[in-house]
Amino acid sequence: MEKLNLFKELDSNSYPGRGIVIGRSADGKYAVTAYFIMGRSSNSRNRVLVEDGEGIRTKAFDESKVEDPSLIIYSPVRVLGDTTIVTNGDQTDTIYDGLESGLTFEQSLKSREFEPDAPNYTPRISGILTVKNGKFTYGMSILKSDNGNPEQCLRFTFSYDNPLAGEGHFIHTYMKDGNPLPSFEGEPKFVSIEGDMETFSKKMWENLNLDNKVSLFVRFTDIATGEVKTKIFNKNE
Repeated sequence: MEKLNLFKELDSNSYPGRGIVIGRSADGKYAVTAYFIMGRSSNSRNRVLVEDGEGIRTKAFDESKVEDPSLIIYSPVRVLGDTTIVTNGDQTDTIYDGLESGLTFEQSLKSREFEPDAPNYTPRISGILTVKNGKFTYGMSILKSDNGNPEQCLRFTFSYDNPLAGEGHFIHTYMKDGNPLPSFEGEPKFVSIEGDMETFSKKMWENLNLDNKVSLFVRFTDIATGEVKTKIFNKNE
């Protein structure tokens, strides 16, 4: 599989929706995860990411303009011990509770489906990464409608053991802009993870479409020590 340039992938797509990137830094020292939000409607654009304990949550930028909080207010990132969960919706909580009760990542998501936002039926994308005893593994999942038909939910889970330096995977909700929005297809994209935290996060933010980008979260976790460094970008300041 060809390794794609992440920044070019972002620059070439005006509306990938929400996206998750997980991989290993170019120097091999860090587990890297990123989550971004884009929006077309005023309701989707009216939010920011804020830190919440070890994780993050979305928050309305202007409370007086909130139209429907059900699909825009959630915790994209939560941490359970050595494991970080990152998703595009409230299934973060579903996975957290499932893992805490002894279920696997895949089993935890059996109770969930794509979002009920007809006609888009936005996929639920999720990622999980574990840094423990100097080792790093991760997985990704997508729950999507059957080519826009809500009668069936398609479930795909991908696992990555011992990721190599400078390599990662990228999954997002939409293939491109459209009406209805076409769901992501295929397995997560194999992408390069380039630069240190400052360079990586800045280039991600710069290459997201200026009109549609809302927020970006990036975290580098030291694989040897578990120490984390986090950056958040919000268009609304």
